Amino acid sequence: QVQLVESGGGSVQTGGSLRLSCAVSGFTFGGRWMGWFRQAPGNEREGVAVMSTGSSGSTFYASSVKGRFTISKDNAKNTLYLQMNSLKPEDTAKYYCATTWDGGVKALSPSPNNNWGQGTQVTVSS
Repeated sequence: QVQLVESGGGSVQTGGSLRLSCAVSGFTFGGRWMGWFRQAPGNEREGVAVMSTGSSGSTFYASSVKGRFTISKDNAKNTLYLQMNSLKPEDTAKYYCATTWDGGVKALSPSPNNNWGQGTQVTVSS
């Protein structure tokens, strides 16, 4: 049973930074891809950043966050991270950690076969 526990959400001002963490149980890093997704009120859930949990460490980012956000992992701790810099009000959303059904750039597209965390709220004020 895959379990994902997120932490690190909160409220920041425009231009600020946050680091989200996702602790994973029932899943061993090294094969499948994982990622971060977000959903704002009235919007569909969208992919933010995904990466291989294997040795390649390959990553893909949504164009809206590329250059500002960095996804990373710690295999020994089975933990996924999202470093968010230069935050904008449009980044305000509930952020979800997930193991993904797909790999590569396709993993940015939410799948009903993904395993999801509970979500953590990120709010960026003007």
